[in-house]
Amino acid sequence: MKCVIFRCSKKDEMYLYVPYQDNDADLLKELPEGLQKLTGQLDKVMNLELSPDRKLARANAQEVIVALKEKGFYLQSPPNELLRKDESMLNNPSDSF
Repeated sequence: MKCVIFRCSKKDEMYLYVPYQDNDADLLKELPEGLQKLTGQLDKVMNLELSPDRKLARANAQEVIVALKEKGFYLQSPPNELLRKDESMLNNPSDSF
């Protein structure tokens, strides 16, 4: 299955996978409005051919394929350590990256 990966502007290391389409303008039209608010601006990173045995850095390829078929997208969240750092900054604004 061919997909397109976008970098999300709202959070470092958050990526959105969507099924490939010939026309880039149509790629994001079907996404839920709430998802677009969560991701912020999306910057295209690459096209990728997925197969169940493909190795991905932070996601299981089979789970990505299922989500693309069932929901029309897959949102890859940042690693837990980044999320914990974000939470820490909420509790102590003097923390910095």
